[in-house]
Amino acid sequence: MIKPTPNPPVTDPASPYESADSRKLHEAADRALDHYLCPPGSTPPPRKNRRMYAVTADFKNEELLADACETLASARTIVNDFTHLMPASQRRTLVGIAQLIMLGELAVNRVLDNLEIPPSQVSV
Repeated sequence: MIKPTPNPPVTDPASPYESADSRKLHEAADRALDHYLCPPGSTPPPRKNRRMYAVTADFKNEELLADACETLASARTIVNDFTHLMPASQRRTLVGIAQLIMLGELAVNRVLDNLEIPPSQVSV
């Protein structure tokens, strides 16, 4: 049996470099980026390891309420956008869902308004 195409050249499948020249170019680009973005002697600012959607005890109530308010506002916008695409029977259901979301958003906003921030956290 005759094979119509030759065997492909043997290469390392894990290597992102096609040739030694591309490896040199990649290393030079890394050095250039490091030179301009991370000057010698400077240390990058420490990153916070907090995750918003892993609700842990170290989150402040006002942070959680503000996020809940934004999430509800986004959900209401999404429902209102899809309302116009639905037939009349389903449109009424979506308008009802949007109103329930809006009521939840109003409740969260009221709690945010009533929340007393301790004097140590108030910025001047």
